[in-house]
Amino acid sequence: MKLFIKPGACSLSPHIILEEAGLPYETEVVDLAKKVTASGADYLAINPKGYVPALQLDSGEVLTEGPAIVQYLADQVPQKNLAPANGTLARYHLQSWLTFIGTEIHKNYSPFFNPAAPAEMKGIARANLQRRLGYVNEQLAGKDYLLGQFSVADAYLFVVVNWSGFVQLDLSGWPNLTAFMARMAARPAVQAALKAEGLA
Repeated sequence: MKLFIKPGACSLSPHIILEEAGLPYETEVVDLAKKVTASGADYLAINPKGYVPALQLDSGEVLTEGPAIVQYLADQVPQKNLAPANGTLARYHLQSWLTFIGTEIHKNYSPFFNPAAPAEMKGIARANLQRRLGYVNEQLAGKDYLLGQFSVADAYLFVVVNWSGFVQLDLSGWPNLTAFMARMAARPAVQAALKAEGLA
């Protein structure tokens, strides 16, 4: 398998899960401005959406969208318990978290990385993030991870909340969330993926 990434972007989430899963893989960096991969390939021919992540399977088929990719990876190694079994209520709780992280947290960081975004939009996004992260902090009370034990949702949450440092969003008011971030940063798979992306 090959994972197409941009260091530090949301593609870091499936990168962490590949490390957690212990599956054989390689990565290739994408220049998102030019839509060209490090080997010179036209990235739009691989993923017409033009953004990362994309996972090229050994069959040549390509999966896109981080939440779909991490669930696929988890299902390749069910013994690792990276996601609850399909068809269980716990799996739907996982999908609920992945959707919430993607639509309510990830997307509210986006204006801070868009030079064209007006200050007003960034202000709205910051207020949204403060509400959403406050909710996450409450949900982590008495728990190490979102579902109680580590899952693919935790990797996604870690990656997007980690952007807070780049956008000057202070997390210190959310002790459960800051403890979660420290716990995640200490995981060997997280350290390996960060190192591989030149972020450690």
